[in-house]
Formats: sequence, C-alpha cells, structure tokens
Amino acid sequence: MRKEAIVEIIRESQQRPLPGMVDRTLEVRIPRSGRAVTIIGPRRAGKTYFLYQQIRRLREEGTTDGVLYVNLEDDRLLNVQLEDMDMFLRTFREINPESASAKTYLFLDEVQVVEGWERYVRRVMDKEDVQVFLTGSSSRLLAKEVATMMRGRSLTYTMLPFGFGEFLEARGVAFADHLSPRDRSRMLAYLREFMTYGGFPEVVLEEAEDSKLRILRELVDVMLMRDVIERHGLRNIMALRTLLSRLISSMGTEFSINKLAGSLRSQGIKVSKNTLYDYFGHLEDVFAILPVRRFSYKLREIQQSLPKVYPVDTGLVTQSEGRFSDDLGRFMEGVVAIELHRRRAADPLMEIYYWKDDHGKEVDFVIKEGKRVTRLIQVCYDLEALDTRDREVKALLKSSKDLGCKDLTIITWDSEEEALVDGRTIEAIPLWKWLTGRKR
Repeated sequence: MRKEAIVEIIRESQQRPLPGMVDRTLEVRIPRSGRAVTIIGPRRAGKTYFLYQQIRRLREEGTTDGVLYVNLEDDRLLNVQLEDMDMFLRTFREINPESASAKTYLFLDEVQVVEGWERYVRRVMDKEDVQVFLTGSSSRLLAKEVATMMRGRSLTYTMLPFGFGEFLEARGVAFADHLSPRDRSRMLAYLREFMTYGGFPEVVLEEAEDSKLRILRELVDVMLMRDVIERHGLRNIMALRTLLSRLISSMGTEFSINKLAGSLRSQGIKVSKNTLYDYFGHLEDVFAILPVRRFSYKLREIQQSLPKVYPVDTGLVTQSEGRFSDDLGRFMEGVVAIELHRRRAADPLMEIYYWKDDHGKEVDFVIKEGKRVTRLIQVCYDLEALDTRDREVKALLKSSKDLGCKDLTIITWDSEEEALVDGRTIEAIPLWKWLTGRKR
C-alpha cells in the first residue's frame, strides 16, 4: 500500500467540508472505559453519515487536529492488510505532529474489509489514547460477532432507516408548534408518503416514485445477494426469495415456517423446515426483518411462539406488492413496530412482544423493561366503528389485568381522546403525534 495514497486520503478527510446531513436521533455516548463504538444496521441506513455527524460534533467542540476518518473501501486502499493498519495513525501523526500528545478519534468505515481488524483495534486502544468508531456492512459485522471479536471492548448501537421526524427534516419540512387544520392535513399527507416508501435516506431524498421503487428493489437484491447468499453460500435462492416475499407480505401477522414449508413443497420447491429456519435467522441477522414474539413470563414459551414479522422498512412492502395497500391500519402497525425497535436501540432494557390470550384477544405491542410490563399499545386506524372500539378496548383491559400494566395506549390515524374504562385510563393518540413527540 502506497504511503502517498494514505497521505492523500488523510489530507482529504481533514480539508473536505462535511456533506449536508440530517442529525440522527440515535444518541451515542462516548465511553470513558476504553471501548470502541460500533454502529451496525441494515444497508444504506445512514451509518457513514452518522460518523460524519460525530466528526462535525467534535469539530464544533474544538477538536480538529485529532480526528482521523478512513473509509477502508476506498479504491486507493485496495487489498489493505492487517499489517498496513498501523500506517494510518503513524502517517496521520507525521502530518499533524501536534496530535501526538492529544487524544485521537479514529473513525474506521467498512472495517470488515480488513481481515483480523479486531486485533488491531484492541491493540490500539490498549496502547494509545485513541477513541475508535467503527461501522461495517451488515453482512460482516453482526452484533453477536462484534461481541465475540472485541471481547467486551465495544459498545454496539443499531442504526435503522429514518424515523418520521428525521424524514420530515430530510424533506426540509417544518411545522409550527400548533398545527392549523391545513398543516394537520399536510402532516398526514407526509405521514402517508413515509408509510408508503419508508425511511431509507436515499429513497426519502429521491423525488420520482418509480425511482423510489427501483432503489428499494435494488436494496432488496443487494441485501439478499451480498448479505445472505454470498456470506452463507446458499444455493436454494428461490426458497430464500419466496421466504422474504412471504415475510414482507405477512407484515403484522403470525408467521409459521412449518406452513410455508408445506406450501413450497406443494409448488414443487424442495426445501426443509430446518433450512427455512436457518434462512429466517439470516434475514433477521441482516436486519431485513424484525420479528416480535408472543409475550410470556416463560422463556421457552416465548422462543416456541409464532412470531409476528415486520420488515425493517415499510417501503419494502410497497416494493414487494408493487403498490401501496389501502389497508392503512396494517402499514400503521408496521411503522409503530419499526419505531419501537428504533427506540429499543437506545434502551437496552426494553423488550417488545405481542400479547394474545386463549380466547383470541390480542394486543399489538407489549413493552417490557426489566421484569415489569410498562406499556400496552394497540394500533387502530379508526375508533369510530363501535365493534372496532369494543374489540380494541376489551383486549387492552384484559391484558392490563393479566400483566399488571396501567399504561394503555391506542395509536390512531388522526383521532385522540382519553377515556376511563373499568378503572383504567386509555389514551388514544394520532400516529403522527406519537412518532414526533408533539403535544398538539
């Protein structure tokens, strides 16, 4: 590897203005205990731009000389080896001698390119005053692998596509504190667009609808080919594609691998249940899907329950079905599930389940923190129909008594109220308010 190339890359990273970006809501606390910060998540969710956000923050705080950013997929670093890694810091300090006595912030993007990268990172953190930030392709830098490779020396954060608030910021949309009827209609129109095409940054910033769908289709192909098929050497590509398609189209419903295996056999696609379970795990590992298990106080029952499955982005449903479904309630539930997983990324104690009793009553989401169930959430497009209201409320009340939880919420499209029913307060809140945290 040529030293001239490293010098060129370092100077570029120091002199080049940072691109415009949307500040992500994910809060990363820089540890004081000699741990790296690792950002994982699905492809194209904005992990690199999140590193830029951290660099900008450091610059604003006055740290300019001690920041080194290296994209290890840069074509000038072709075939970089583990033994080459020392050249980055060494050359950086030759160019910036004043940085030798100060704390250095080392940002390594796409670190999985270098075989054995974890040994270098551990050694640098042990011997020098260096804070390391890492990102990597979801196919090669999974949370469980980071934990093994870094031996407890890394704090791992999950970056998902834009939430609704980030979507609005990316689109340059701002609303007054109090929404007029016209602004409320605009808010709902943007929410419908967000539910239709999702929050992947590249899709959000693309204006043409056909281009949005093309980007989403390409994203699915790359996720399957690079992150799953190539990584695991899979051969039954038809079964994998069918599995992902069924999972996406089944958003918010209980999913049975056993039933799918039987269905595929009837279509002449030979694949075992064990293979499908493996494929399901691979898709979960690369954040293509977000399974939610049925609540129980018994771990075995949780593990054996049929999961409800949500895609990491509702745009994947539109891409798969070729159009936006008129079933707004289904897409609302998907958006809520994704947002709950986004919030879970910031709260290590938070667990997400659904609840169902033996008589068919269901609650969409059960939030557990530590040993306590802290919140019960139903998602319902419209509470005006009496049978719908009765069904949703009865399920909340039954689960509230069974689980000992008094925080009961129904997320609606645009209606809100607070009602006292059987001694329990139930709050109905519009989805846009729940997503943005707005009070009015």
